[in-house]
Amino acid sequence: MTAQTDESPHVVVLGGGLAGVGCAHRLGDEGVRVTLVDRNDYHQFQPLLYQVATSQLPAEDIARPHRTIFREHPTVEIRTADVAKIDVANRTLTLSGGDRITGTHLVIAAGARPEYFGVPGAAEHAFPLYSVADAERLRRHLQSTIHTGSESAGALDVVVVGGGPTGVEITGALTELMAALVATERIAKPGTITVVDRGKTLLGAFSKKSHKYARKRLTEHGADPRLGAGVAAVHADRVEFDDGSTISTRTVIWGGGESAASVVGTATGLTTGRGGRIDVRRDLGVDGHPHVYAIGDVANIPAKDGSILPQLGSVAQQSGGWAADNILREVHGDKPKPFHYKDKGIMAMIGRNAAVAEVGRHRHQVEGPVAFAAWLGVHAMLLSGAHSKTDAFVSWAWDYFDRDHAATVEWSGTPRRIAWGDESADIPHIILDPEPASRS
Repeated sequence: MTAQTDESPHVVVLGGGLAGVGCAHRLGDEGVRVTLVDRNDYHQFQPLLYQVATSQLPAEDIARPHRTIFREHPTVEIRTADVAKIDVANRTLTLSGGDRITGTHLVIAAGARPEYFGVPGAAEHAFPLYSVADAERLRRHLQSTIHTGSESAGALDVVVVGGGPTGVEITGALTELMAALVATERIAKPGTITVVDRGKTLLGAFSKKSHKYARKRLTEHGADPRLGAGVAAVHADRVEFDDGSTISTRTVIWGGGESAASVVGTATGLTTGRGGRIDVRRDLGVDGHPHVYAIGDVANIPAKDGSILPQLGSVAQQSGGWAADNILREVHGDKPKPFHYKDKGIMAMIGRNAAVAEVGRHRHQVEGPVAFAAWLGVHAMLLSGAHSKTDAFVSWAWDYFDRDHAATVEWSGTPRRIAWGDESADIPHIILDPEPASRS
């Protein structure tokens, strides 16, 4: 590719998650003009959404305004808007209000959405966990159920669909929430937490030892793993399985998979693959479209061996920085380089002082408090890159695992709005969409 000498570079970045923020931040460091477009005016730290949903953290602890992140980057402009269409050929975004933003480069980092695999009722009645708004809706629903229905048989029972890291982490947090509620005498008996997966193990991408550890710890804390089971339908008051059996529940949490953000469907000329994600080259570029990149959870990013890298926070963050470096190479007349992912491993939190971690390319395995420390270290690095708040993260995360915390279960009956406050306030502006009637 040749240098663009006819005009100064202007990079349009769609998406303010780890990938998009990482890309914009790197380009902003170099004084490149960037327009970052996101439907929210804040960045969310997705690995901790389950703690917001279970009242262990307030939403503002895992969200930070984009304007604060880029306060010292005057060349980065933030546009808060929905995107109606992606014109890949012309590197243009059309916003829902009709405005068009065109750049010399386009970076698609729109993230993911829940994949329901066509299960009837799942989209209407299940609670996904992919955004702060999702976590807040689930939190309010749990609080409402605890407040109004704890005396009814089965009212507190929960079904978690998906036995991967998201499902295991929310299951572990829910068992702790139930234990805290019983200990504080807010409920007489904990609800049953059933985690369901079509596979034969929990944490399928992990080793057999991790499978056994996760199942053992969750079972010890009262969870009920139901493996080899497929969900046939989700209703407001029950879940139906492929074998014809049912579980009565008012709360179904969906962690059964993800696909590319719906905005990808508005683009023409893109090749998509598994999960509806955009297929990219090793250098993160999109074939047939010069100066267009796709990164993070919206992309199928190939590894050295030809396999597709998993949808992990570390992959998103690293791909963001790498795409930025390749854009800088293009601007200076050099060729983009293939993405080399530094594998930090895979890990999952199961509960207080209970975690599994398989660290590094060779998957050195640890569990328990040592795995917690590994989890904390990796996530602190991710948070540092996006938030510059490592000290605060370490403080509350250690406190969470080291003390006998009580659940926050007060119910106000109204959605929470977190306002900006004054201009220097470092808190996000979160306004939840109305909750669907089917989840009331």
